[in-house]
Amino acid sequence: MTALPPLREVIARHGLMASKALGQNFLLDGQLLARIAAVPGDLAGAEVFEVGPGPGGLTRALLQAGARVTAVERDDRCLPALAELGTAFPGRLRVIAEDALALDTAMLFEGRPHIVANLPYNVGTSLFVRWLSVPWQPWWQSLTLMFQKEVADRIVATPASDAYGRLSVLAQWRTSARLAMTVHRSAFTPPPKIMSAVVHLAPLAPPDGTDFAVLERVTAAAFGQRRKMLRQSLKSVAGALDVLAALSIDPTRRAETVSVDEFVAIARALSAH
Repeated sequence: MTALPPLREVIARHGLMASKALGQNFLLDGQLLARIAAVPGDLAGAEVFEVGPGPGGLTRALLQAGARVTAVERDDRCLPALAELGTAFPGRLRVIAEDALALDTAMLFEGRPHIVANLPYNVGTSLFVRWLSVPWQPWWQSLTLMFQKEVADRIVATPASDAYGRLSVLAQWRTSARLAMTVHRSAFTPPPKIMSAVVHLAPLAPPDGTDFAVLERVTAAAFGQRRKMLRQSLKSVAGALDVLAALSIDPTRRAETVSVDEFVAIARALSAH
């Protein structure tokens, strides 16, 4: 294993301070970072895509696990620290100084990479939904992502729970999602005000006959007025009330009681029209 200086030393030497505007919180615990890098399974020789590596804490754990890493970092201040990692692991780290939201990331890879990232809080959900919305099977092999704990809870939530919502349906429609670990706020520099958690998602078999945009529209309408009955919350979605009747879904139910399979059935019927 390549010997590397402590992350705190790297941060101090390069004068790096986490940027609130960029949603940065640096994770410095090497053992914890190694645990996160182990969540996808054996990464020896595997391609990994990382967003927002910052000073490279998770990046070094991924490299030490044997991965070939492509990291996208929009904060130019972090590039010298990442360049040092590239020198320590010759030919195994590619750094792209861009905004991940502006990249066609699928074009960066010939194979199907694992995506592993401590996502910046301000873009995490947008990137996640984008990765779910691609044609299926996806260009990525698995997702191992750190979010605010409340977002992670929504991703893995089950019907009738307070956290169940749009993200739950969009994630569980196409993937097997699990909460891999909780990360205490004190593990970060600076400590955020909230807890974090790592979720792991593996793609399921391609769903038949359902358009992602339709499912997104249905869930946005249903959970946008989650305390209202479906006959009211879905009134703005053309044809939805007729579909409820055809599927024998009681229109007096609320969105939080509707299963992922039922939402998919609604979207599939609307997609057919």
